Amino acid sequence: MGKKTVPLTRDGIDKLPDRKPVVYKVLSEDGSNLYTGSAMRGRVRERLCEHLPGGKDPIKGGAKVQIEEQPSVEEAQAKEKRIIKRTKPPQNKRGR
Repeated sequence: MGKKTVPLTRDGIDKLPDRKPVVYKVLSEDGSNLYTGSAMRGRVRERLCEHLPGGKDPIKGGAKVQIEEQPSVEEAQAKEKRIIKRTKPPQNKRGR
């Protein structure tokens, strides 16, 4: 599955596909991973908008978002956990 990176803005998020589950990373301006999450098919854009300033789960310093479509929600969640364990993004809650 391919990756797609867009600005972490409403316009950027609207350009992302919403047809499959995804694992996503919110990246800083320099490309470092600030937060990793997963979203179900049909809820990708909605979930990412929650990370915008003023959203219910804003990510401080987020400049870009990178998504990778996955074949299933279970695979997206498994990949999310592997990325968090490996990279320890500073804005993910500990123990997840």
